[in-house]
Amino acid sequence: MLITFNIVAVATRRLVSILVASLVIVLSACGGGCGTCNAAMPDEAPTLEQAAAATPGLPSRQEATRFLTQASFGANPQEVAHLMAIGYDSWLNEQFAAPTDPMSHVAAWDASNKAVMAANGEQRASRGEVSGSFWRQALTGRDQLRQRVAFALSEIFVISVTDSCGDNGYSRGAADYLDMLGRRSFGNYRDLIESVALHPVMGCYLSHMKNQAEDTQTGRVPDENFAREIMQLFSIGLYELNSDGTHKKDARQQSIETYGPADVSGMAKVFTGWSWMCPQGLTTYCFHSDPYLPNQYTSNMRGYARYHSTSEKRFLKTVISASWFATPEDDLKATLDTLSKHPNVGPFIGKQLIQRMVTSNPSPAYVQRVTNAFTASSGSLQAMVRAILLDPEARDMSAISSNTFGKVREPILRLSALMRSVGVHSDSGLFQITTTEDPGRALGQSALSSPSVFNFFRPGYVKPGSRSAAAGLLTPELQIAAETTAAGYVNFLMEVIQSGAGRYGYDNKAARADVQLLSTIDPNHPLLVQADQATALVEELNQRLMYGTMPAALRATIVGAMSSVTAGSQIETRRARLWSALLLTAASPEFQIQR
Repeated sequence: MLITFNIVAVATRRLVSILVASLVIVLSACGGGCGTCNAAMPDEAPTLEQAAAATPGLPSRQEATRFLTQASFGANPQEVAHLMAIGYDSWLNEQFAAPTDPMSHVAAWDASNKAVMAANGEQRASRGEVSGSFWRQALTGRDQLRQRVAFALSEIFVISVTDSCGDNGYSRGAADYLDMLGRRSFGNYRDLIESVALHPVMGCYLSHMKNQAEDTQTGRVPDENFAREIMQLFSIGLYELNSDGTHKKDARQQSIETYGPADVSGMAKVFTGWSWMCPQGLTTYCFHSDPYLPNQYTSNMRGYARYHSTSEKRFLKTVISASWFATPEDDLKATLDTLSKHPNVGPFIGKQLIQRMVTSNPSPAYVQRVTNAFTASSGSLQAMVRAILLDPEARDMSAISSNTFGKVREPILRLSALMRSVGVHSDSGLFQITTTEDPGRALGQSALSSPSVFNFFRPGYVKPGSRSAAAGLLTPELQIAAETTAAGYVNFLMEVIQSGAGRYGYDNKAARADVQLLSTIDPNHPLLVQADQATALVEELNQRLMYGTMPAALRATIVGAMSSVTAGSQIETRRARLWSALLLTAASPEFQIQR
């Protein structure tokens, strides 16, 4: 995606040139000792070169690494070799059948909460534990595809732990929300949208929890927030779509709106009478109050007929007749059935998943094929994901030189790709990377921490005044890209590569950060051993992180920077050279574009 590359390069070229000039001083001063290292060996594949001579029809190393960049949180040598040996279909089948992580996000939150309280008395775990659990599964989970799709869904069906509508229990509920997205990632869209609508964290976030029926005497009307967003963001979008994702047009060639104010008002009545799951005998108390019951943030909301609208509900050409016996459950079923059967769902959700995983600007034909798979499978997300990843456009290796194909790697995916390619260790086992949302000191992005329901970036974002805008290209991730975030990213990278990331123990007394690259703590790490041969090491990083697309000029720059670095002992020099190569590779604009 060369046009987008030019935009990213503006903010990073200066930083990289400064880094090259200063690496000798900075890295030599850092030394290289890490004390006693007791990490596990990296997730290496000793038969990778044999696998490179793959059976005809199976993916090459370059193809496998590129596929895993799209389908996971980053390729590592073991997974690359495995994919090369079994092929795309078999790998997908394994991933669809893979069990979820034995420790759920909620269980990880609870374990962290116990540790926090043991170290700090009454202080409870918070949203930082959600971030840590996310990183644990992203970096070490065997069900990589499920976790990758769940992350993509979390950027479509957005809730945020930065919201102020709950106490620390709200962050525990956010962990459960992420678990729910994982469970629903390969299921039916209709089941997913129901789980989203009934989750108490979503009810709190978009304010349909405790939403009451209209009252003509007081002038009260139902809250319309969730009714609007479930249509605009979670199902059908603003405009009627053809099955290839293009807009339908009226006689004046204007886009046709999918819904209007009357649809929102009508649907808002459906989302009345929902509140905490609670014993039947506590109806009034549970509906109006925050009962602080066990698992209140992790149990689906229940319907309270007493507070549910019984009047007629009209929306999207659907009419639910007025009835004194109307129940929240029956009206919800009719509403979600209507939404899930709408022809917009396939292209609307499908295109966004393509954008999150493969390319920001899929062709209409690509969207059409994904929609066809979704429709033929009666709304299966598994069928949709398979179609996205196996589509000819996704697998066409010539696309790596296209001016329009690909996407900017969002910051989380840049860091996860780096960490998985090298290997990581957590002293606590809980990967306590508590937040990465600071734009000036970290990634400018943290899982489930977006500033609004519209995510960190919009799927239709176009960078104003850019060459990509002039070419009519969408560049969603550039909405959070600026010189501040470019500098913050590079500074954070240097810290992670040299010193690790996350807490220094729950009591801040640990000797090092909780999460460490294996190359930092294992003196026998293969990349460290290879650091004596600068050209060979840079080529290995080229294959691991950029599937062979590193330009010759960048290779020469990194080799030159590496070769000029010296430190005290041999291991210190190796470590400093590897640090320089990792930093310059991951900071380069070429790496920041997923082609």
